[in-house]
Amino acid sequence: MSLEVLLQNSPWMSGLNAAEQNKVRTDIQIKQIPAEGFICRRGHAADFWFGVISGVVKINNVAPSGKSTTLLGLAPGSWFGEGSLLKDESRRYDAITLRDSELALMPRATFLWLLDHSIFFNRFLISQLNKRLGQFIGAMENERLLDVDARVARSLAAMFDAWYPQQSMMLKISQEEVGQLAGLSRQRVNSALKVLEERGLIRVCYGEIHILDIKNLSTFDSTSQDS
Repeated sequence: MSLEVLLQNSPWMSGLNAAEQNKVRTDIQIKQIPAEGFICRRGHAADFWFGVISGVVKINNVAPSGKSTTLLGLAPGSWFGEGSLLKDESRRYDAITLRDSELALMPRATFLWLLDHSIFFNRFLISQLNKRLGQFIGAMENERLLDVDARVARSLAAMFDAWYPQQSMMLKISQEEVGQLAGLSRQRVNSALKVLEERGLIRVCYGEIHILDIKNLSTFDSTSQDS
């Protein structure tokens, strides 16, 4: 995916007028970040709104004890980091690449300028924040109530949110990386992926996972295996 494809597929971009779109294209910066590289770090100033052009990103936090937890996975087409910009506070998480990635960086000044000039952009952000709330509530529910197979299924489905139009329903991601997103070992992920593949929800290839049935993947639970 190129920057232009990312922008064309971003729902907020289509609602901007020509002058606003030109400003976005002029101001956005592109940055290549290697695997396991930091996009932003907890406690640092929020200077940009980020779009994922290629690669996979995880939103992560590490406790003082050293225990790490992944809060969210982001596939190409995703935009993130608006909360810290809106609240004018430092980042409260780390954003880390799981593989070599290309990011679009919209400067904070441009982000705030769009807030002042575009009602459509504001409406998008309201929906985006509401969606984020739903994702985090769902993640808490998944961890407390669902079995391993369902946690893997929901983690994969969450990467293909309706706000993030994909070129194809496919992720270039390893089983170890899925494990990081779901908070599980690679061995447990391997077993869950086999179950989901047997159910016809995904197809697993080397370094890739193809989503075949996003609707049922996003609602999969242990009882669905008997339906």
